[in-house]
Amino acid sequence: MMRAVFMGTPDFSVPVLSAMIRAEDIEVVGVVTQPDRPKGRKGDLVPSPVKEEAMKYSIPLLQPEKIRQPEAVEQLRAWNPDVIVVVAFGQILTRDVLEIPPMGCINVHASLLPKYRGAAPIQYAVLDGLKETGVTTMYMDEGLDTGDILLQQVVPIAEKETGGSLFDKLSEAGAGLLIRTLEGLSRGEIERRPQTGESGYVGMIKKSMGEIDWSRSAEEIERQIRGLDPWPSAYTYRNGRMLKLWGADVLSGCAGEASPGEVAEVQKDRVLLQTGEGILAVTALQPEGKKRMAAADYLRGYPVSVGERWGR
Repeated sequence: MMRAVFMGTPDFSVPVLSAMIRAEDIEVVGVVTQPDRPKGRKGDLVPSPVKEEAMKYSIPLLQPEKIRQPEAVEQLRAWNPDVIVVVAFGQILTRDVLEIPPMGCINVHASLLPKYRGAAPIQYAVLDGLKETGVTTMYMDEGLDTGDILLQQVVPIAEKETGGSLFDKLSEAGAGLLIRTLEGLSRGEIERRPQTGESGYVGMIKKSMGEIDWSRSAEEIERQIRGLDPWPSAYTYRNGRMLKLWGADVLSGCAGEASPGEVAEVQKDRVLLQTGEGILAVTALQPEGKKRMAAADYLRGYPVSVGERWGR
């Protein structure tokens, strides 16, 4: 029986933890996650999704502000793990933690490393228009997503893939890949290999990245809408109020003399806007303070005129 400690925090981590709990030859002896954080207008403390999952099975929990704190390191040693599995934990592991488990610390990362190291590989895969991405299991070192690769699995990106739908795909793929990795390591069947080839780093997604620059191409804006769904969402302004865009199609051509951000045509189920290159046909929107709706429903309550300009 393999003794394992799991480190993770957000929704993305939960399928991997669940798969480890279900595995017959793995005993999850402890879970480490971020401390409860305030949320909502009242600022009530809310546990992480990983903590909620661990509590269902009464697994011992550790929630240090910093994993390098001596008492946290001592607790990890006390659990005596054979392996530590890390999935979107949110803290960098120091050498004294990395050296605790004899099988090492293994990370599940949502890209085909060495591409898309860093915090937001899922969203950037959509933003950049990739046709495929994947998940990687790797040994952790003191760098940021730079450790030796164990296994990888390719995941195709659908034509209308959103950041949210790809998140779900990669989360499930990561769970299966992690179990195969642990099984292969226990049998001595997996060889570690250094990361080679073109590498890249992607930082955290910020809310400001959602604002649409209409001088960009329709293709880029359409990917922005999908890649930032569900958060922070792509948005523009109409009559001084924020307007979120949730769905759009790309049309080729140019609307005569229309300039970027200008409404070129209004159809019954979509609004066509000129961009820096091509036409963006908006099919789903969300007015400020309202629910998301199809463009046809929006147009019944919020008439749009040809020639009006969207944006600041």
